[in-house]
Amino acid sequence: MKILIVNKFLYPNGGSETYIFKLGEELKKRGHEVEYFGMEHEGMIVGNSAGIYTSNMDFHTGKLQKLLYPFKIIYSKEAYKKMLKLMDSIRPDVVHLNNFNFQLTPSIIYAVRDWERANRQRVKIVYTAHDYQWVCPNHMMQQRPGSAPCFACKGGKFMACARNGCIHGSRVKSLLGSIESIYHLKRKTYDMVDLIVCPSEFLKRMIETYPLWKDRDHPQIVAMHNFTEKAKSNAAEKTDDESEDHTLYDKDDYVLYFGRYSYEKGVKTLLEVCKSHPEIAFRFAGSGELKDEVQKCQNVTDLGFLQGDELIKTISRAKLTIFPSEWYENCPFAVMESQMYGTPVLASDIGGVPELLQDGVRGELFGPGDADDLGRHLEDILSDSEKLQRYAKNCRTVSFDTVGKYTDKFLALIDSV
Repeated sequence: MKILIVNKFLYPNGGSETYIFKLGEELKKRGHEVEYFGMEHEGMIVGNSAGIYTSNMDFHTGKLQKLLYPFKIIYSKEAYKKMLKLMDSIRPDVVHLNNFNFQLTPSIIYAVRDWERANRQRVKIVYTAHDYQWVCPNHMMQQRPGSAPCFACKGGKFMACARNGCIHGSRVKSLLGSIESIYHLKRKTYDMVDLIVCPSEFLKRMIETYPLWKDRDHPQIVAMHNFTEKAKSNAAEKTDDESEDHTLYDKDDYVLYFGRYSYEKGVKTLLEVCKSHPEIAFRFAGSGELKDEVQKCQNVTDLGFLQGDELIKTISRAKLTIFPSEWYENCPFAVMESQMYGTPVLASDIGGVPELLQDGVRGELFGPGDADDLGRHLEDILSDSEKLQRYAKNCRTVSFDTVGKYTDKFLALIDSV
């Protein structure tokens, strides 16, 4: 089978890129032909045999280009033409869409369907939704970082984004986001997609609120949690003959946060708790806009951005991981990886997080943005070594899909279309 994976960035940039690289590798191992389409960039690590890409859209470029962007981010003629040309070259059976709005735009969907009609060859379009772009122009269901979750655009009321200045606090960008959403709603663009894969049941429910699909048939929509692989590490591996009392062996006396230092991740709330509990040693691993505030907190050790074996060791030796996010997370790797490496999680009860963490089994849930509730749970868990050990033991039995199992399901879904 020939599969064309579409994503605006073809270099390491975030979770969606990690997803397409690993999925593409697994598909190739199984004998499928995999090509990629996105923006040209010097850091690209995947591509296509025809060498066809769109030009890189830099939103910090000169004034002339910026004047043209309002037209380009709604419907890109360049992306449409390049997609048609690439389709002629590789003639895929499946086009797998990922993050494409704004830079590539949904014009690529029209290109696929126009090519299909002209060549009388059936092409299946599959979309993996990595965020809430189709139901919220700001794609986060939050007016601004650090603000409360927002449902103002629910039901297609997309002008709420423009009124509230939701995109980067800019009225102009927010207006463009609203127009883009309304334009593709009116044109029924997303009706042309065959299958939508959501990384959480929560996101699936949100996608199903798209006004076009309320009272009639819509593309097949399924929920399927992301895959994660357990890397080999001396810090994380345990032998099968270890006793139950050995679960917390090699655990150090610290509580861990790893991820982006930003408002929507709940770091501001977590820092409040850190300051009110000076007796607890916290370690933060990451970087972001709140880095200065993290470093000012006396009982927080900032480890900076970690990856590979160093990150695994830091996770596996922590007594507890805190995941305080305040936006509607879908399938956060931090929650899965902590449990996978034997560390209980104290996480905010929001979005798809409760689907990954059973409250009172491998950790606990607290009210998002509620520093008092977070503090109470933290004190209770750390003061009860038996409970903490039970949570850690349960983490050792957790099972998430490997990339192999995920690919099995992904291919079965494609066959079902």
